[in-house]
This record gives sequence, C-alpha cells and structure tokens, in this order.
Amino acid sequence: MNGLALYERPAESASWRIALPHTTAAVPVARALVRSALAEVEHAADCDTAELLTAELVANAVEHTAGRGPIELVVELRPGGCQVEVHDPDPAPPGHLTRPVIEEPDPWQEGGRGLLLIRALSSSCGHRPTASGKAVWFRLPVVPAQRRPA
Repeated sequence: MNGLALYERPAESASWRIALPHTTAAVPVARALVRSALAEVEHAADCDTAELLTAELVANAVEHTAGRGPIELVVELRPGGCQVEVHDPDPAPPGHLTRPVIEEPDPWQEGGRGLLLIRALSSSCGHRPTASGKAVWFRLPVVPAQRRPA
C-alpha cells in the first residue's frame, strides 16, 4: 500500500499503515510519522521514546533484511498507549529481542544496542511471522498528563 491510510477510527483507537522504502531514508520518515500519529491523541505515549524505538526497528529492517521491496510501518494507538510494528520480508526472527542477552555489546562497536534499547524502554516487545516475512513490534504505555513535557 502506498501512502498513509487511516483506518476506521473507533473512539478508543486508531491505526496507520504506510509502506516505506527499503533504504536508510525510511528512518527519518518513520520517526516523523510516529510523532504525527502520537500528536493526534490527547493521552499519548512518550513521543521521544516512540521515535527512538521506531528508528531502531526501521534501521534494523533496512540493514538486516535483503530485498528491494518496501518495509511497512504500522502505528496503532490504543486506550492504554501505542503499538508500533515494522514489517519486513525476512522471516528470520530478530537477534536478541526476546531472548536474554548473555554478552554486553562491545562499547567500541557502532551497532548492537538497538534491540537492547527496545527491550529496556518499551513496556513489551516481540516479533511474529507474517505472510510475507515478519513483524517486529514494541508497545509504550500512555504517559499521564502531569508527567508530559509542556
């Protein structure tokens, strides 16, 4: 699907789904889309954390999956927070997303921290197979109004 599609919007939830290019150019676009989606609701999840974790998922999908086909970003706003999914064409599960990490990442390496950030900062995360590959997701809870930055 090309472009941003707004699905039926019940009072308590909303969803957006967009195809992104299988290039690093998808990362800032995904960040902006997540920020825009979270701005739509009064009791939103933490936008900064959502942007950071979305950027990690999209960057991983671009870097670690083969193919030229698009990846897909799905943002679902729920009464209790949000869920962000990134769909890619590779059915292999992501590295250490749901398994305990035995080794700490090498502090001298550029990579190796994205999945740790997702595990540490989200309320839950995981992956699931799809008809065309897999979806990797995270959830963030609603931030109470008194704790949100002005």
